Amino acid sequence: MPQKRKSARSAGPNSDDLLHLRDAALQLGVSFPTIKQWIYKKKIRSIQTAGGHHRIPRTEVDKLLFRTRGRTEQERSQVIRRVSGRNQLVGRIDSVRISGLMAEVKISIGAQQITSIITANSAREMQLKAGQTAAALIKATEVMILRV
Repeated sequence: MPQKRKSARSAGPNSDDLLHLRDAALQLGVSFPTIKQWIYKKKIRSIQTAGGHHRIPRTEVDKLLFRTRGRTEQERSQVIRRVSGRNQLVGRIDSVRISGLMAEVKISIGAQQITSIITANSAREMQLKAGQTAAALIKATEVMILRV
């Protein structure tokens, strides 16, 4: 009897650890054709499924992310903070009001107060609370909040 070929999912890493090429490209901030070229040039390791499709191990994506964005959490946050330093105003959070899908964040900067409307998910993810230090990142007509 012929032997069945094991799929990439059963042969190697956990299926949660393998990314579709489009997902890996999105996380790395590159195009789908770029990911394909990296695979062909062996710049990134991939695993082929029984159907011949490529999957990228999450560890490969992490290696490239850490190389471009810093190895430690602190290094990565510093890279994020460098986005546009001249448009950041650092202050103290006065209040965070979450209602439904949105959150209102008020930051005192000197004698001024800036209010930003962000998603409730973002406010929860950054664990924003009154009294914390935060930066208002101003881009055109939008104000974004960075926890510092």
